Amino acid sequence: METQAEYNTGLRGKRIVLLGGTSGIGLATAEMAAREGAVIVVASSRRESVDRAVARLPKGTEGHVLDLSNEEQVRDFFNRIGTFDHLAFTAGETLQVGKLSEINVEQARRFFNLRFWGAFMAAKYGSSHIRTGGSIVLSSGMAGRRPPDKGWTLVASVLGAAEALARALAVELAPIRVNVVCPGLVRTELWRNMSEEDREAMYQASGQALLVGRVGEAQDVAQAYLYLMREGYSTGQVIVVDGGSALV
Repeated sequence: METQAEYNTGLRGKRIVLLGGTSGIGLATAEMAAREGAVIVVASSRRESVDRAVARLPKGTEGHVLDLSNEEQVRDFFNRIGTFDHLAFTAGETLQVGKLSEINVEQARRFFNLRFWGAFMAAKYGSSHIRTGGSIVLSSGMAGRRPPDKGWTLVASVLGAAEALARALAVELAPIRVNVVCPGLVRTELWRNMSEEDREAMYQASGQALLVGRVGEAQDVAQAYLYLMREGYSTGQVIVVDGGSALV
């Protein structure tokens, strides 16, 4: 039987699958893991995003087009890629913020289909391919713990559900470790639907209110994903990377 010391050797030579790893926090995590010697597999729903990410990442990186809301595609993807060491789920479209009375329920269901059911299916079909000592890292967000204002009901619900899912999976899939990274406001493509002027105003105002004096960058949060992959003892836990927003 392998001991922890025998299989916990950092990320060099480890094969890491990043679903949503073609932009934002996912791509930053892929780049940082690659610099540590990991072998990277990224997947996203858009071919242009996959090609762009693969071009930025080291030679040997695999890129796959994958609809994470489609169960058959998710199952076939994991059967096709074979074994790996760590799985990170960072996929997510633009946040659906709006008054409860104005939420389109069908659109809301599609939001859950990617962010919650996508993570659920990734764990269901990916876990059997994870090698000894491996892990799964899911993603949530501070709005799931502290909605910033009215209109965040849908967002808060799915983010909170991701943390509950991780705790259940940590029990279900043991000894595979399952954890969550919970970012605060981060400068990523997630806010691309806002005008540049409004987006920068939001970053400036929010950053000034935070204890660290700035909003997060994708690289700040990526380090938390790598930490949870490297260390071998935490499971069912949430790492908050929020610049102190929970305290102000």
